[in-house]
Amino acid sequence: MNILNTPFATPYNTAPFSKIENEHFLPAFKIAIDEAKKEIDAITASLEKPSFKNTIEVLEFSGQQLDRISSIFFNLNSAETNDTIQKIAQEVSPLLSEFSNDITLNEDLFKRVKAVYDIKDTLDLTVEQQTLLDKKYKGFSRNGANLPKDKKQQLRTIDKQLSQLKLKFGENVLAETNNFEMLITDESELSGLPEGTIEAAKQLAESKDKEGWLFTLDYPSYIPLMTYADNRELRKKLAIAAGKKAFKGDELDNQKNVLDIAKLRFERAQLLGYKTHAHFVLEERMAKTPQKVEAFLEELLTKAKPAALREFSELKEFAQQLDGIDQMEKWDSAYYAEKLKQKLFDLDDEKLKPYFKLENVINGAFLVAEKLYGLHFEEITNIDRYHDDVLTYKVTDEKGDLVSIFYADFFPRPGKRNGAWMTSYKPQYVKDEINERPHISIVCNFTKPTKSKPSLLTFNEVTTLFHEFGHALHGMLANTTYPSLSGTSVFWDFVELPSQVFENWCYEKDALELFATHYETGELIPMDLVQKIKDSAAFHEGMQTLRQLSFGLLDMSWHGINPIGIKDVKLHETQAFEGTQLFPDVAENCMSTSFSHIFQGGYSSGYYSYKWAEVLDADAFEFFQEKGIFDKEVATKFKDNILSQGGIEDPMVLYKRFRGHEPQPDALLKRAGLVEK
Repeated sequence: MNILNTPFATPYNTAPFSKIENEHFLPAFKIAIDEAKKEIDAITASLEKPSFKNTIEVLEFSGQQLDRISSIFFNLNSAETNDTIQKIAQEVSPLLSEFSNDITLNEDLFKRVKAVYDIKDTLDLTVEQQTLLDKKYKGFSRNGANLPKDKKQQLRTIDKQLSQLKLKFGENVLAETNNFEMLITDESELSGLPEGTIEAAKQLAESKDKEGWLFTLDYPSYIPLMTYADNRELRKKLAIAAGKKAFKGDELDNQKNVLDIAKLRFERAQLLGYKTHAHFVLEERMAKTPQKVEAFLEELLTKAKPAALREFSELKEFAQQLDGIDQMEKWDSAYYAEKLKQKLFDLDDEKLKPYFKLENVINGAFLVAEKLYGLHFEEITNIDRYHDDVLTYKVTDEKGDLVSIFYADFFPRPGKRNGAWMTSYKPQYVKDEINERPHISIVCNFTKPTKSKPSLLTFNEVTTLFHEFGHALHGMLANTTYPSLSGTSVFWDFVELPSQVFENWCYEKDALELFATHYETGELIPMDLVQKIKDSAAFHEGMQTLRQLSFGLLDMSWHGINPIGIKDVKLHETQAFEGTQLFPDVAENCMSTSFSHIFQGGYSSGYYSYKWAEVLDADAFEFFQEKGIFDKEVATKFKDNILSQGGIEDPMVLYKRFRGHEPQPDALLKRAGLVEK
């Protein structure tokens, strides 16, 4: 029997990574799909009158084996992939898409769900049960259950095509990232680069039997070079290479994939009776409509643009005075911004890094979680890992009860996509009176330890770790009955609140004192440096806001219109960026072809949610600041009303229960220095 289709005889029911072979996956998926189909057939064959218990609840807990296999497989496809896994993904994705359609287009099943939905007001349901019933009904109605037969077939075809296109898009971006290498053999070209970056580049070259220093498009390699390299030509070469990923007219080009994905999403929305893909998506978001999103983005743009133009003008003047730069280019931005930041705040990321040894920062996140929510983290070695780099922890509460299993994976490698994310290997839910605890994972790409130095994080990487850990807390502290409403299963523009709010502790003296000690001397980070971190937090916030808004506007430009008329990806993108552009355009670059968030991930029509969640997070953290950043009462309110509640109620209801009022943008604008405090 396939190991993936049997109960795992492992500690805490964890995934048995060491026993799973690639060839197990495809047969396991097929068996699990068949099992899930039988479970659905049992619901539709029932002679009992449809009820919440025999239809909605049974449907909710069907396909659990399939969900588990999917989470293991697709998490590996992101964090530890190879050619075989990618090939399996191309085969499996259409099968899963087909199965999903088999459910949502199953007329007999929909009839039973609708029968329960139609009498919902007469049923004595809890709030969570009402939400689940609404979600199940909409899962059908929003995915074609009310369509005639021919349109249902059309929908199936579109969904199958989309699942394959999104995978292909992501594979091309990963291949492009892995394919680029820049070998430097002249040591003088390394001028300005931090010692740790030079050592890491040397080690990378050695690992590939090359003489010199090797740089790639992985963030720990790319960011330091763009920020510190004095050699402008090197910065230019690397920036252009990053910007033209999947935009070269070769077999890894994503232009056609972008156009096809946008058009198919539009066709799908139209088929279901929505004006655009954005109208379809936003119906299930806090924002509700594209108009609301566009108004939100425009309002922030109005507030941020004067500050951004002022900051850009100062940066241009600074680069001109320092190095006689007449025309600022994109590859100058991080370099001169870092130099200006050092001048204004006497704050150099390299001076900060010794205080942010990775192990200490992890411990710091744990200590903050302990002080706020009473959690305890213990590293364990008795569970399987999918790679030697992965750390594993048992998380318990103040009573010693299991809260979660936690995986942490911090370093880049060829089989791992760029960026940082949180995910889950097993959701939390309650079944047969047992509260099943979740298995949560965070994945990042930080600088690896070298022969002479441990992994030392930039301050930006510290906030990234805290951000993903904030998502992890949302997953770990979940306490709902139903898996589809648990943890991060919330409206997309609410999901970033727990992650973004947790970043705030990185700027607070009381939190930094818990973990920011020099890796060699053990000396606590000097408080004048902490003050400088706080003072510089709003540095170039206008330009940063403009950049985020440009991505949100680009997203809406693909998904908030009929894209059929778009023939040229680059031209369309240039027009979308018109109101937010500061730097001259780079002809050979295009962002859309590697904009994985919206063309592969789940952020289509949702990129605005980062800024939306910033409004929520600034407003929420203001509450902590009023009472004290470790105030138990506020922390408990946040845990009880936000972190543990998942998606059991409308997020605005949950937020108001925590905060006492709707979120106000003033806190964000003040924090960002875009209005007077």
